[in-house]
Amino acid sequence: MTNQIPREFIQQLIDRVETVDFIDERVPLRKKSGSNSFACCPFHNEKSASFSVSQTTQFYYCFGCGAHGNAIDFLMQYDHMAFPEAI
Repeated sequence: MTNQIPREFIQQLIDRVETVDFIDERVPLRKKSGSNSFACCPFHNEKSASFSVSQTTQFYYCFGCGAHGNAIDFLMQYDHMAFPEAI
């Protein structure tokens, strides 16, 4: 028997998390352009805000280093967690 997390559970979890608010608690998002909020990327050193979080798609993307993903991916990268821990 494997200890896999059901895909349906993962999708329900992602659907319940407001990614912009979740990331804003850890990285203060300042600029706003349309449905995107911006900040300096927490994953590399930079002076201008190239880290974008989309209200519409619930994804983040850094135009500087290419970091991207959803709230689970952010938690894994930001807090250095394995996938099961982030879930």
